[in-house]
Amino acid sequence: MNTLNTKKYTNEKLRSLKIREAHEAMLKGEFSACDLASAYLELIQKENPEIHAYLEVYTDVIEQAKVADLIFKEGKATLMTGIPVGIKDNILVNGHIASSGSKMLQNYVAPYDATAIARLRAQGAVFLGRTNMDEFAMGGSTEKSAYGPTKNPHDTSRVPGGTSGGSAAAVSMHGAHVALGSDTGGSVRQPASFCGVVGLKPTYGAVSRFGLMAAVSSFDQIGPIGRNIDDARILFDAIRGKDVNDGTTIDIESGVVSGGKESSAKKVIGVPWHFLGGEGMDPRVYENFKETVEKLRSLGHEIKEIKLPHISYALPVYYILNFAEVSSNLARYDGVKYGFFKEGKNLAEDYALTRGEGFGREARRRILLGAYVLSSGYYDAYYNKANALRKVITEDFISVWENDGVDLVITPTTPAPAWKLGEKSVASDPMAMYLADIFTVTPSLTGLPALSVPCGTVNVEDKKLPLGVQLVGKHGFDHMLFDIGQEIENFQA
Repeated sequence: MNTLNTKKYTNEKLRSLKIREAHEAMLKGEFSACDLASAYLELIQKENPEIHAYLEVYTDVIEQAKVADLIFKEGKATLMTGIPVGIKDNILVNGHIASSGSKMLQNYVAPYDATAIARLRAQGAVFLGRTNMDEFAMGGSTEKSAYGPTKNPHDTSRVPGGTSGGSAAAVSMHGAHVALGSDTGGSVRQPASFCGVVGLKPTYGAVSRFGLMAAVSSFDQIGPIGRNIDDARILFDAIRGKDVNDGTTIDIESGVVSGGKESSAKKVIGVPWHFLGGEGMDPRVYENFKETVEKLRSLGHEIKEIKLPHISYALPVYYILNFAEVSSNLARYDGVKYGFFKEGKNLAEDYALTRGEGFGREARRRILLGAYVLSSGYYDAYYNKANALRKVITEDFISVWENDGVDLVITPTTPAPAWKLGEKSVASDPMAMYLADIFTVTPSLTGLPALSVPCGTVNVEDKKLPLGVQLVGKHGFDHMLFDIGQEIENFQA
């Protein structure tokens, strides 16, 4: 039964509510979870054919919403009850296809829920569908999906970022209240910046990876995407915590992931100026970043110049380790166990044809390069050295925390706003796209939490393109990032 008070809540108004506002209204019976879900389905039907944020909209959305309404009637609702959520295509939702944006898994049906999904389902969240992504989380633009690219809602001639571009675009176009993405080297933060939304890469281990298809296991983290800080924080709190199915998870009940008493105090914010403003950095992004830093200074925070001596090595270190782990993790897709299969004349040809046709070009590139850096004679020259440098880069941050007294570090999220579809071809120049990760890979290497917050726009070809700043915190201090992010959001309002 439709309970919507159309005088107060149009579908457009429903989609503009924050989670807390929607929750309070549903508690009062001003509208139902079914009304809220229907408002999002209406927008998706209208906008998705152009934006292509969703690969599939689930057919049971209204049934899920009815369950949420029952939870409200029973007085057991949480903030996430009835909230419509987009799910990246590499996160398992029981009974639904999860293809990881690849032909290799085009008909794979998840046999169980990922832990993050199970926690949201228990609270009565409503899963709208699976969002588009770069194949097996490899790319930086969501152009490398086997099912076609996603477009940026702010300018449909441009990319939304990757690899969680579908999730970021869904939230940005008001086609999801919030969404789950996964972040390997910036795959939540970069599209959040390009699409003008908030995205968190949690502290490594803060969110269970159980049910997340592995790309680079030592980096991968499920992260929240929202239109504002509070929504992203609520989603994060709903999915975080220790999980018996993932031995890397943090026991947050002990208070490891907490801003604690320090959250309300003014902070010392470190800026690695030596790493900013160089070649490849859009001057408009640099100026916007400096303005954001000065606004934080005006709020009483101490801005301190810091040195991260080995940060220039972060990008090559990240990609060597990325290729190596991708090569290992994707070895399971051989056509024998499950997924796409192409028959050949013999077993060797079965493997070659299956992997050659089932994987896209970027996936094949990384598998081959990963096999190379792990091979005899090159393992020590590349993989071991990259691991050693990873430790050194981590120690640089520890020094900043301990010796410089810095609470968090701030950088731009990306060196430039969103580029045109097809402008950075991985086929012709892979480094052009890889360099877009220059600021986001370091928190991934170190396991530190990092949050992208919208910080203004630039005018490009009569379009206002969003920009973002990245806040990097101490291990476990994810909520401190939300606190400072809220201040940035407030002075953008």
